Amino acid sequence: MTRAGVLGSPITHSLSPALHRAAYSALQLDWSYAAYEVDEDELASFLAELDGCWAGLSLTMPLKSVVIPLLDTVDEVAGLITSVNTVLPCPQGWRGTNTDVFGIVQSLTNRGVSAPSQATVLGAGATARSAIAALAELGVREVLIVARRPEAAAELVRLAGQFGLISRAEPFVPCPELLRTDIVISTLPGSAAEPWARYASAAPGTLLDASYHPWPTPLVASWPSDRVASGRDMLLWQAVRQVELMTGQSAPFEAMAAALPALSTGTD
Repeated sequence: MTRAGVLGSPITHSLSPALHRAAYSALQLDWSYAAYEVDEDELASFLAELDGCWAGLSLTMPLKSVVIPLLDTVDEVAGLITSVNTVLPCPQGWRGTNTDVFGIVQSLTNRGVSAPSQATVLGAGATARSAIAALAELGVREVLIVARRPEAAAELVRLAGQFGLISRAEPFVPCPELLRTDIVISTLPGSAAEPWARYASAAPGTLLDASYHPWPTPLVASWPSDRVASGRDMLLWQAVRQVELMTGQSAPFEAMAAALPALSTGTD
């Protein structure tokens, strides 16, 4: 039987098994997909035991960066943002790629984002790095980076430059000016973004809030609802792309969307 799975720690509440199993059922594939509790110290031995039965792996925290030196090849964008969430077999061995970027792009375009020129990113962690790559793909020219740690913001500014973006770091001081961009991507925990919520109702652009547990976040609750994409949207679309990469077939979007529970539980 062909196998696939998601690795991470903690992994109990991952929604990936439900999404991938729904896809396999719709595609009539006799494949298995399971969640595996694997931390940084256990990852190398897990990868070493993979055989030809494996179609691929999904990775969640804390493995997206530490996996890179363990792989035989890594796609350019995944290498630049130092974040691999998908491992696939290849002639050289195992290849790392990133579908989070695809998930962000699709989530925003499905909310009507078109020809954006300026964006704001709240936070500077792993999801923020994927956001930078996605904004470049969407055609954004300028990015405002707002983070609590100046050194992390400076690192994200350097990354944005590698993607040809004009960027600058802004102090983590809530104000309406920083939300007046075409796109705002919040990679903050829901409570951390709460001080920004007071300015959300007048924001002119589209919000992608990567946090979705609990839902709605204070920021989402204050934002015009027709211009909001959730972290669940991002999760669904990145899984759609993973299924396509692992199976070589078009992913059954509707079946996968129906497999997601209500917006209140689960992480990836």
